Amino acid sequence: MTVLDEVRRSALPLTGPGDLDPLLDRVGEARFVLIGEASHGTHDFYAWRAELTRRLIAEKGFGFVGVEGDWPDCERVHRAVTGDTDPFEALYAFRRWPTFMWANHEVVEFCRWLRRWNAGFPPDERCGFHGLDVYSLWESLRAVRRYAAARLPREMDPVMDALYCFEAYGHDPQQYGLATRLVPETCEDEVIGLLTSIPQAAPGDEPGFSARQNAEVVAGAERYYRAMVRGGPDSWNVRDVHMADTLARLSAFHGRGPRQDPGQDPGQGAKGVVWAHNTHIGDARATDMAAAGMTTLGQLVRERYGSDAVLVGFGSHHGSVVAADRWGGQHHVMRVPPARPASLEALLHEAVAEPQALFVVPAEGTRPGFYDEPMGHRAIGVVYSPERERWGNYVPTVMGRRYDAFLWLNAAKAVHPLHGEPWGDAEPETYPTAM
Repeated sequence: MTVLDEVRRSALPLTGPGDLDPLLDRVGEARFVLIGEASHGTHDFYAWRAELTRRLIAEKGFGFVGVEGDWPDCERVHRAVTGDTDPFEALYAFRRWPTFMWANHEVVEFCRWLRRWNAGFPPDERCGFHGLDVYSLWESLRAVRRYAAARLPREMDPVMDALYCFEAYGHDPQQYGLATRLVPETCEDEVIGLLTSIPQAAPGDEPGFSARQNAEVVAGAERYYRAMVRGGPDSWNVRDVHMADTLARLSAFHGRGPRQDPGQDPGQGAKGVVWAHNTHIGDARATDMAAAGMTTLGQLVRERYGSDAVLVGFGSHHGSVVAADRWGGQHHVMRVPPARPASLEALLHEAVAEPQALFVVPAEGTRPGFYDEPMGHRAIGVVYSPERERWGNYVPTVMGRRYDAFLWLNAAKAVHPLHGEPWGDAEPETYPTAM
């Protein structure tokens, strides 16, 4: 049998939500499902990811969604989807670049569904929406100050010490990182004092949990920005370890999710869905990232929870994407050229006749050989240059070890940002199979 025949026999139809049944069977009673994307600016990745997440929440009792976003911004979304306000305003309020990652119509559509779903459950059983990332140093520090002033007035001194320490470097955390590169003075001691002053939250104390998480973000951001200026893999690893730790805290705090299996031990924690880029949710050990000293959220969750973790990747052959030419630049729709030869995307494009397909990775030793062959696998970030694809954008990957399942879309189109849509008043198509 040729490689093309192996791929064709492995490809499952993917035309509507019901075709996700084999993936739901693979999830089984797993505690965490990490769902990726090959870019941060592709409509179809967001739409299929939302479709899968809806089924996980409704049919498998998943109790929260954690995304590659900032805790303070996502906290506003969480309050909307578990409360009685339209999440549009909370998502539109995202201001840190790149806003299009979460301030887009696709996420609005999902969050409106989540709010409607949650309305049928008591507050302590509603499905949450949270940020896992580490960038929001100043926003999280101010949130801790507000909480301490209202709830912990005796702990204001260490909170203000941390605030004053960072203020000495201006309001740009990157300037803090650069300064600590030149002068061996940091705010590390003040951050430790801050963490000590904010206690772990009691069960059900959501404001207390959020305050403690903001303190954890400050600690993670302080480490991240110091590591960033040194170069190397450390800053990447700080982010992914922080996301894995946040995921564990969310699972413990949320406890039993809506419609959780009554036979499941509540001490095991809530089931959680993660939305992040393939480069975070995939297992680094199946790529060249491991040789570079990098770990990933997907690897860490597998190491910590074993078969309780299911990693789902995405890929496409060509289409369009929203990205920017440079960091902090204006986003716009870009053409995604056909995948380069000998890549995973080129193989699937040649082998799979259908426009979309699902691959559920069989157990090692029982699967076709192509699952264990290293191939380049395209990764598009928020900064992208289609003309330079031949020199970058491909991560050497063993698909069957990096993921537990893979959603293949031959052609995919750009996401629809809430801010500054460059194509005028076109309404987004929300069904994931729309091309």
